[in-house]
Amino acid sequence: MSAEDRDKLARFSACSSVEVLLNTPAQLSLPLYLPDDETFASFWPGENPSLLAALQGALAQQHGSYLYFWSREGGGRSHLLHAACAEMSARGEAVGYVPLDKRTWFVPEVLEGMENLALVCIDNIECIAGEAEWEMAIFDLYNRILEIGKTRLLITGDRPPRQLNLGLPDLASRLDWGQIYRLQPLSDDDKLQAMQLRAGLRGFELPEDVGRFLLKRLDREMRTLFDTLDRLDRASISAQRKLTIPFVKEALGL
Repeated sequence: MSAEDRDKLARFSACSSVEVLLNTPAQLSLPLYLPDDETFASFWPGENPSLLAALQGALAQQHGSYLYFWSREGGGRSHLLHAACAEMSARGEAVGYVPLDKRTWFVPEVLEGMENLALVCIDNIECIAGEAEWEMAIFDLYNRILEIGKTRLLITGDRPPRQLNLGLPDLASRLDWGQIYRLQPLSDDDKLQAMQLRAGLRGFELPEDVGRFLLKRLDREMRTLFDTLDRLDRASISAQRKLTIPFVKEALGL
């Protein structure tokens, strides 16, 4: 990996603090830092208790397992993978997180040796559909994990495995073998609860009327809502004012 690529990854990682490895000790050590506020405790479950139970169950096992879940972009799949990495890292286990939407920063060989980790998370697998080298690398990793039997493998996509338009039929077949879940989108009421949960974890209160005002006036994608909430938290601290609808309008220029 070039110095320029390392600089890109450093800028991408600079604001977060859960460290995992993109590759193995036998290769260049390249840590990736994940958001420390994306944990299971900060995830509002909505209609996804079965998925959360399956994830927690997989992490609690002492042997390998495979689970695939999918949602549209912004549905919370990366949050859950980050949460899984954080939980296993807190136990002192070695984990790997591979965000395939950032694959221009690394190469398929990054997967070599990951079958020796306690947890491997592959995010946004739809991004490599039709890319033969990546598809074969993931297929080979899957088979090595299956053979050794000690690694928990979590994979996310934006659709079910059979609809990924993969060029390698055997990979599509493998991805369809295990537990498969759809990450159900949050209702507006759930999004309000999720924002209030995040506010509480950050140490401030989000009144219900303010939360519903934000849902009406902003893009309902959760990352947008959370980023806006963080912005309002900073503005509230700076102005020494509580969150009210008039203050929100002023702070956001609405």
